Amino acid sequence: MLSRANNFWWSLGALAVSALIILPAFAIAWLAIGSGNSIWPQLARTVLPGYVLQTVALMAGVGLFTLLIGSVTAWLITMYRFPGRKVLQWALVLPLAIPTYIIAYTFVHVFEYAGPVQGIFRQLFGWSSPVDYWFPELRSLPGAILVLSLVLYPYVYLTARASFIKQGAAQIEVARTLGSTLPQALRRIALPLAHPAIAVGVSLAMMECLNDIGAVEFFGVRTLSVGIYATWLGKGNLPGAAQLAVVMLLFVTALIALERSGRRMERADTRASKEAAPTGVRLHGIKGFTATVVCSVPAALGFILPAGVLLSFAMERGGQMTARAYGAAAMNSVMVSLIAALVILALGLFIAYAQKLSRSPIVALAVRLITAGYATPGAVLGIGVLVPLAAFDNALDGFMRDHFGVSTGLLLTGSVAGLVFAYVVRFLAIGLGSLEAGLKRITPNLTSAARTLGRGPLSTLVEIDLPLLRPALLSAALLVFVEAMKELSATLILRPFNFETLATLVYAQASLDQLEDTGLAALTIVVAGIIPIILLSRMMGKARIIRPAQLLSSGRFR
Repeated sequence: MLSRANNFWWSLGALAVSALIILPAFAIAWLAIGSGNSIWPQLARTVLPGYVLQTVALMAGVGLFTLLIGSVTAWLITMYRFPGRKVLQWALVLPLAIPTYIIAYTFVHVFEYAGPVQGIFRQLFGWSSPVDYWFPELRSLPGAILVLSLVLYPYVYLTARASFIKQGAAQIEVARTLGSTLPQALRRIALPLAHPAIAVGVSLAMMECLNDIGAVEFFGVRTLSVGIYATWLGKGNLPGAAQLAVVMLLFVTALIALERSGRRMERADTRASKEAAPTGVRLHGIKGFTATVVCSVPAALGFILPAGVLLSFAMERGGQMTARAYGAAAMNSVMVSLIAALVILALGLFIAYAQKLSRSPIVALAVRLITAGYATPGAVLGIGVLVPLAAFDNALDGFMRDHFGVSTGLLLTGSVAGLVFAYVVRFLAIGLGSLEAGLKRITPNLTSAARTLGRGPLSTLVEIDLPLLRPALLSAALLVFVEAMKELSATLILRPFNFETLATLVYAQASLDQLEDTGLAALTIVVAGIIPIILLSRMMGKARIIRPAQLLSSGRFR
């Protein structure tokens, strides 16, 4: 009876935390529908159609390009052996380390009219003005699609490659025995079997595309995310921003449905093969060179080029940014990211253990709602967090005025605490996924033995589970820390006045066309982003079979 009572309190606590995490979503719906300040007719007549069309076009273009790049490179790496393959198989993941807004800034710097590429062309051919030649405009919708695809294709590459490996060698060899070439086996067998996993990767890339604000704004693409930011901070219309956020949540819901459908189909259609992974066909001559080039170009454009540009900025003009500005931004980033990581570790461990103890469908549903927070775009999340924080501050201020004659002002709104709360809502799914995976690897016999010896749930967690969870705790902390370091959209909306993080500092300077002065700050973000890539590479090296669900539980690295 005592055990059931303990489990009840753990479950109740997990439900309370879940309610707090999903509160921003309900706040958005309440503000959009019940504020009494509906601007739906005005939005429908003016900006909403443009926002929706550009958002759909951007997502469709990024989905198509990431599908092509990710699937082709995954097939080549899995099924063929060619020069440079061992390096390229992990180099193709590196673009995930660079935030989309940073790669956008570097690409414009390199390929704009005043950049080095067009400058070389003018010197070689004697051109003197844009009238003499044509060059594609990078600050456009096609430019945004290209650049975002170069950052986000690794989602498809990872899931597609995992699926190709799981299919094993037997099915491919049977197809080749029946006269099919490897490209024909790809079209007839491998792609149909990998379709669910690829759908997961594409949906994740599109989610990140929907969340982006820095890159698309820099390219002049007016998406819903940019519209929310402009409506709230530019026009001061919070209800209007909330109503745009509701529209954006419809896109998020559709992408979550696509991603979960792909996972269900992937589990039903594809079992982890116990056969040997495909050994691959060795390519020589022009074929091997072509395969090397095809796999090298995405890695070069998605990581080597922007990282090289940032490194040159840091070396040549690092002194242009004062040590004080960089130091303050770095300290702020580390502080809020570290606090968020610690809070998420505590909450994630509590929720994961409560779910393990209760096995209640209600708790399981609450946990699923928590994981949806990571799919929520930062701009939407910023509005959703702002509403309850402002309501709490106003209620507390009114109470203190009425009873004590003291004004408390805004305690949480526009504070570090509010920013940390937003990070917790957005990134709790990462920590929770890693800790759930860690708990599943602990044999239930240890827990049962401890309970038999009279240990309660808390004692069992502290004495048995925590020591065994150290790798999962470290992994979760690192992944959350890095994701928080890179977060831009929610930070722009919720940060305190005169509070700069590395992400907002780079964004602000790039908006003033002064990216060269922030090379050190941008390079710091990129170096931090490589940490999850190293963890992922180690995981890929230790396990022959890589499940897409395992990759997702380790966090989405953009």
